[in-house]
Amino acid sequence: MSQIGLSTYAFFWRMSERVPQPLTLEQMLEQTAALDLSLFQICDYPAIESWSDADLQRLRQQADALGITLELGTRGLETAHLQRYLQMAQQLDAHVVRSMFYTASHRPSLDQAAQLIADVLPDYAEQQVRLCLETYEQVKTADLMSVINRFPSPWLGVCLDPANCVAGLELPEQVIAQTATRVGNLHIKDFAFTRRDGWVGFTYAGCPMGEGLLDYDQMIASVRPAERGINQIIEHWLPWQEDAATTCQREAEWTARSVEFLRSKQNRE
Repeated sequence: MSQIGLSTYAFFWRMSERVPQPLTLEQMLEQTAALDLSLFQICDYPAIESWSDADLQRLRQQADALGITLELGTRGLETAHLQRYLQMAQQLDAHVVRSMFYTASHRPSLDQAAQLIADVLPDYAEQQVRLCLETYEQVKTADLMSVINRFPSPWLGVCLDPANCVAGLELPEQVIAQTATRVGNLHIKDFAFTRRDGWVGFTYAGCPMGEGLLDYDQMIASVRPAERGINQIIEHWLPWQEDAATTCQREAEWTARSVEFLRSKQNRE
């Protein structure tokens, strides 16, 4: 079964230190439930790595009470780090861990990346947690797939976000075509180029869902998430607005619009 869910990236500004009262994870779960969604991905939220088992259990109990399934997201392939996320996945009853090839301090070669994956993949398979590596501009999609395709395991896949790869001069439709058969998780956001003042260059940023360059219908036709049980996680690239209140309001509006957009698409399938 494919679900629509939110990511911490849908709350990027509302949970940040730039607003007077940053949201907690618990509050983000409550807001997810208020939108009648039953999936939340805790993505690139490193504070959770230091949580105790009791803290994680409390979060899981809250998610269970709200009818929300949890997923996790991090960066990097180092063995101890991915093992820690697998442990947290067990505590949270999460069955997806999204990661990326690189961190700020660790950039493995393709062969090194393959070995690191080989070191943890049996444990992920045993726990039935899918490790999904995200498409992004720092690793060419062909290189990402050259590593992933060394492993036929269903417990290793792609977290597809074609928006990320444009900065690496890859077209979204090419990224979708290269990854479609191995996608295990979808990050959904729309994006567009706008001219800078004086027409000196462009800004590449997020935009309201359905108004930008994401060919959502083509992506869904290629990936077939409903048929394959692939979840769709909403996130944003919302630029900071003139003040915190306006930014938070706009972020909430973009989230509601994305939920409505995806639901309307599901209802037509």
